[in-house]
Amino acid sequence: MYQHTNFTTMYALKNKVQLIGNLGNAPEIKKLDGGKKMARFSVATNETYRNAKGEKIVETQWHNLIAWGKVADIAEKYLQKGSEVAIEGKLINKSYNDKQGNKKYITEVQVNELLLLGKENKA
Repeated sequence: MYQHTNFTTMYALKNKVQLIGNLGNAPEIKKLDGGKKMARFSVATNETYRNAKGEKIVETQWHNLIAWGKVADIAEKYLQKGSEVAIEGKLINKSYNDKQGNKKYITEVQVNELLLLGKENKA
């Protein structure tokens, strides 16, 4: 018997990242030619699990983020080291050659939406 599978939902898939974590440092803000603003910051996320011995293990992952325009304005005004945030964005992959000519790769999250979490961020 033939089973029909609906693949139309596959078209809705895209490059999308959602993270909740804490800032490692205050955002680095740059104003570029033409007045466009950019914010760079890193966010730590934690995953907790138990190993085979039953010990609680916490793994921290650091994510490099970049925000532009109005999102960068919000980051500059409200974010500080330790701030808890929820972000939505997309992965951006870049490469460059270092001083020795070796190719290096960078993956960043370009932030499209930013939500401030935690008591210290409520205005």
